[in-house]
Amino acid sequence: MKIGILTGGGDCPGLNPVIRAATRKGIADGHRMIGFKNGWKGILEGDYIVLDRNVVSGILHKGGTMLRSSRTNPLKVENGIEKVKSVMANLSIEALIAIGGDDTLGAALGLYRGGINVIGVPKTIDRDLSGTDTTIGFDTTINIVMEAIDRLHSTAESHHRVMVLEVMGRHSGFIALLGGMAGGADMILIPEKPMTAESITESLKRRHHSGRDFSIVAVAEGFKLDEDEGFVTLNDEKDQFGNVRLGGIGQVIGDEIKKRTGFDTRVVNLGHIQRGGAPSAFDRIFGTRLGVKAIEMVNNGEFGKMISIKSDQMRAVDLTEGVGKRRIVEDDLYKVAKYFFP
Repeated sequence: MKIGILTGGGDCPGLNPVIRAATRKGIADGHRMIGFKNGWKGILEGDYIVLDRNVVSGILHKGGTMLRSSRTNPLKVENGIEKVKSVMANLSIEALIAIGGDDTLGAALGLYRGGINVIGVPKTIDRDLSGTDTTIGFDTTINIVMEAIDRLHSTAESHHRVMVLEVMGRHSGFIALLGGMAGGADMILIPEKPMTAESITESLKRRHHSGRDFSIVAVAEGFKLDEDEGFVTLNDEKDQFGNVRLGGIGQVIGDEIKKRTGFDTRVVNLGHIQRGGAPSAFDRIFGTRLGVKAIEMVNNGEFGKMISIKSDQMRAVDLTEGVGKRRIVEDDLYKVAKYFFP
């Protein structure tokens, strides 16, 4: 059988281990492997490379994706499903492995319903896909956030400052919460738990008046000061999945802190640094397991499904379990972090 692989949406550490493992496992099982370049855009245009052991050699430790990516939505392209079918038929491809988050897997579900044999591999640094305990890239990302907070601590303490660190997390605050907990942030602001500027600043005043004259605040990009307010965005542009580019809530929080407390306040937006660099040991191993599992699912004809990991066990679940059902931070987890707020 000839099998295609693609990576869609934002890049993240751990994608290359999946590509490598799926290629090695696929070849070992007698399949021929094709990699589509630039996500769904590549399969629409028939832009691909042949994957073999030499091509995927030496990519385990590299960040990003050797196949590149895009935010193209095949369901938004005129006759998109038919174009994908045509390319796959012309290349004699019988199965497709789509590695991505909610948007990519949502497109995969639409293609499956249109008659295409698709399997989904969960990838998002936000860890906001339902149906699975975790996703590729998340572990590396929270380690990067933790290291950033470690570094900010020294300058915050030296200058009696409040340091506000903005991290990714549109709808779910797992990055801010777990990265912040690991780094010892003094306050963590996430989309699931709106807070007022007054409550934030009063908490920081209590900390500073108790003798701790510096603070670290971690805030997810999707945090709102008011439940009725919209996201803070960089501009009004949207991608083909309808997503706007978030950014700037850290500065809004920093300005409020400085205005209401008078504390010397600085803002850092970690931005795409969170996505870059080599994957952690966990993401290398996790990605490898996912790649092998994807080929096993192809062998078993488990199409229209995605890989789910629960209690460290991998299983195939319907794509509908992971698409359109955003996973958010659980109250019990947030309560643990809140014990350490001022």
